[in-house]
Amino acid sequence: MSLFTRRRPSPADTSFPQFESAENNPDREDASSSSRAAVRTAEDRPEHEADVQFADVSFAELGVPEDFLQVLEENGITSPFPVQALTIPDAFAGRDVCGKAKTGSGKTLAFGIPLVDHTTTARSRRPRSLVLVPTRELANQVAESLAPFCEARGLWLMAVYGGVSINRQIAGLRQGVDLVIATPGRLNDLLERGDISLEDVDMVVLDEADQMADMGFLPQVERILKLVDRDAQTLLFSATLDGDIGKLVDRYQNDPVQHEVISDTVTVDTLEQRFIGVTSETKTDVTARILAGAARAIVFVRTTHGADRLVRVLEREGLKAGAIHGRKSQSQRERALDGFSKGHSPILVATNVAARGLHIDHVDLVLHYDPPEDAKVYLHRSGRTARAGEDGLVVTLVLSEQLRDVYQIEREAGIDYEIVQMHPEDPRLGELAEWDPPRGLPRDMGIRGIGGSSRPAQPQRRAKGSAAGARNGGPNRSGDGRRSPGPWRRRQNRRAPSNG
Repeated sequence: MSLFTRRRPSPADTSFPQFESAENNPDREDASSSSRAAVRTAEDRPEHEADVQFADVSFAELGVPEDFLQVLEENGITSPFPVQALTIPDAFAGRDVCGKAKTGSGKTLAFGIPLVDHTTTARSRRPRSLVLVPTRELANQVAESLAPFCEARGLWLMAVYGGVSINRQIAGLRQGVDLVIATPGRLNDLLERGDISLEDVDMVVLDEADQMADMGFLPQVERILKLVDRDAQTLLFSATLDGDIGKLVDRYQNDPVQHEVISDTVTVDTLEQRFIGVTSETKTDVTARILAGAARAIVFVRTTHGADRLVRVLEREGLKAGAIHGRKSQSQRERALDGFSKGHSPILVATNVAARGLHIDHVDLVLHYDPPEDAKVYLHRSGRTARAGEDGLVVTLVLSEQLRDVYQIEREAGIDYEIVQMHPEDPRLGELAEWDPPRGLPRDMGIRGIGGSSRPAQPQRRAKGSAAGARNGGPNRSGDGRRSPGPWRRRQNRRAPSNG
């Protein structure tokens, strides 16, 4: 859905869009999950912050208005999580907030409650509040989460992103939208066309700022922020705050209060991980064997064509699967996500786009069909499972030519599992979660083979012909700088004049 129009409900109308309940909320964690929060308040910002554990803090104590408390209660949300307890009071106080928190820590409510409370009725094409997100999936999810609060206040909100008709979005903006949730690309398109103005925006949220940086959106983000009043309140949430994100903080936030939440629920230490060696001939058969035992699995591939091809292969094996990638239309992506979230298609094959901003609970398996580019992408992908205190298994398939790259990813991510060769009939594939894999990375990163084995060093071959000349310092030159005694001398002898 791209447009949400909300009117104040009548007493008889109590139906709300799907919201973050204890069962389906992607941002919620088990109340008993261990989370540590380092807090820096507006009045006291020590250089080294202490850990703070939130146990009995209520939303009412954070200053959440009564009508919002009712929405929370109706949806079974009774207590805040650390990122919410830390940031909501400062956001209500009008402070710029810089929050360091990972995906799934509860950021949507952390910025959403103060944002909607701050938003007032807007004029045509001149929204009052703005949220920037990296992907269309996240835009829709944020919109769905904030819709009940907007409905309680009689506000209109709209999700703006590419892949759908821009004319429908323009028509909605002309009717007057109070709160816009947008991806940077489509918002810049609307700005260039003159179909939206940011002059009235007085509160901005940057959600998943590090992912926008990874996707190359920061130049577009800066073009947008330059059009917003410098006195506007700005909330920024990111898993990292260094590099380009730090520049955003310096340029566009005014004396921000900083908070950091370190969640222990999605880390490499809490994931069950397996690295399986395969060949190009056995890769798809091994994949089908692993997926046959999964209740809900996300499979990551490198290319869009690879995603579509793997879906066809799995369907021939009797496994229901859907694909999501950049070449799919928005309606196709929404159908695939809806089928996956409802269990109609228990397998979702995706490119990296699904690792950014996709939040679905109860995923018990993440399969890296194609290994990720680096450790950061590995963690983004793997974080789709083992959420909210649940168990999760992450499996990476490795071809022989990918060994060195995968071992490097393991080292960067702090993992030390061996890569173990398996064939489709291997009984361990049916119980990977129960099988305890060997540990120990090879010391030599130039390894060849599977499971840490390496080939013995071979003596260097002696180069011949022109290759020898090139290796020895130049064509037809020996290592000591003398001319080669071979072809040159014979050629000169053939050209020498006769004495007869």
